[in-house]
Amino acid sequence: MAELYRADPALVRETLNSILADGDPAELLIVLRKLVPVFGGAEAVAPRSGLAPAQLDHALASQGDLAFGDLAAILKGMGLRLVVQPAHAA
Repeated sequence: MAELYRADPALVRETLNSILADGDPAELLIVLRKLVPVFGGAEAVAPRSGLAPAQLDHALASQGDLAFGDLAAILKGMGLRLVVQPAHAA
């Protein structure tokens, strides 16, 4: 899975946007854990995110409670950010 994301950066954005639109926190954690190696592993993502490695590990743990600040920091560590867009009428 990591190789697929590494080869197609647009897929990373599409996947994360889709998960965020659906609002499934469990799925978000699963994908973020799979993406960390794509962006150089925890040792590269943690310093860029401003989180200590232990904080990053806790945030991404299956029992971790991913707070908004942690999500924003992890995305920053991956060179990504959250963007607010108008919701489309259904």
